[in-house]
Amino acid sequence: MQSLHARGFIHQCTGFDGLDALLASGAVPVYIGFDATADSLHVGHLLPIMTLRWLQKHGHKPIVLVGGGTTRIGDPSFRSDARPILDDEQIAANIAGIRKVFDRFLTFGEGPADAVLVNNADWLDQLGYVDLLRDVGRHFSVNRMLSFDSVRTRLERQESLSFLEFNYMILQAYDFLELSRRFGCRAQMGGGDQWANILGGVDLVRRVDGDEVFGMTAPLLTTSSGVKMGKTAAGAIWLNEDRLAPFDYWQFWRNCEDGDVGRFLRLFTDLPLAEIEQLENLSGADINEAKIVLADEATRLAHGEVALDAVKQTASGVFAGAGHRDDLDGLPSVDVTAAEIADGVGILALLVRAGFAASNSAARRLVAGGGARLNDQPIIDPEILVTGDDFGEASLIRLSSGRKRHVALRRMK
Repeated sequence: MQSLHARGFIHQCTGFDGLDALLASGAVPVYIGFDATADSLHVGHLLPIMTLRWLQKHGHKPIVLVGGGTTRIGDPSFRSDARPILDDEQIAANIAGIRKVFDRFLTFGEGPADAVLVNNADWLDQLGYVDLLRDVGRHFSVNRMLSFDSVRTRLERQESLSFLEFNYMILQAYDFLELSRRFGCRAQMGGGDQWANILGGVDLVRRVDGDEVFGMTAPLLTTSSGVKMGKTAAGAIWLNEDRLAPFDYWQFWRNCEDGDVGRFLRLFTDLPLAEIEQLENLSGADINEAKIVLADEATRLAHGEVALDAVKQTASGVFAGAGHRDDLDGLPSVDVTAAEIADGVGILALLVRAGFAASNSAARRLVAGGGARLNDQPIIDPEILVTGDDFGEASLIRLSSGRKRHVALRRMK
């Protein structure tokens, strides 16, 4: 617990001293749940993933719970509308994609500290409705459930909350009871938006089996400027390379705000605290060296050493200037067809497709501000068309926003 606290992972806990003593007593199974709403997790999930990683480093057993059952309902916590209903085939595909993420961060196996991945559909699908109402539902007070911020704020805004979603808290609590019985799980951890759900599980285990278990949440993570972590104009920062190129992932960390470097190094790398303190004390232009270390370490964890080597090679070419066209292969790409090139495709549309602007109007402002470049040359005219002449004999050319964000325009045959 002291290590987690020193690195900034802890926000709320049902009993800090009790959980600290439990973790100091030997290997403890601890779980965090992830619903399978997409085929990849994103940077917003990294903090709980790193929590499990550090617990495993200290000899504890991570339980990764994927919500094959609860995904069918959707967690209503702090949402203004219901999540879309996914079918079983899509949920299974999403779980397969999510598993790839955890294989990078955790060690799975049969040992006492090896991680396990379990699917709550294994027990939720077997529950009888009347049995659930009688054995589990009777332990929940509707008055108390309505008092939690995650529910109350939605009702105060007169936003619809279906009976289906209202049951989510009960099912998540039942997950904790089931994991306690199957694996001896003694703690659940999650994001701050899960506090009410976690309290429900802690209380249910105590009421039904009389066991003391614990709940802990991580802090809500925002950047120094107050933006929610992992959200960008181009969309979510995905952890799977088929959703986001490793170079784009590296650039996300390389471009972080100066005030976030030390905190992100503590949370998202394995570097020792003493080394992090030295890096975060750099100032002026030297802070960029700390950002590169952050980007390197975060990318190594998410994508591996081979991918990082390719990213570094691409980065050295991109940031060296126009004479390094051979390194464009490692950049995220935007395909343009032969028909488009023949007619000419507008630069504003390409800036939007590259994720550099949310609309043509925003792209026009980017050009007007001198922030858009094609093949390292400033784009002056927002009405220009990209044609075959811009490619010449090459199949790739570089489109840039500022000096840090780049994509390769790929001419398709």
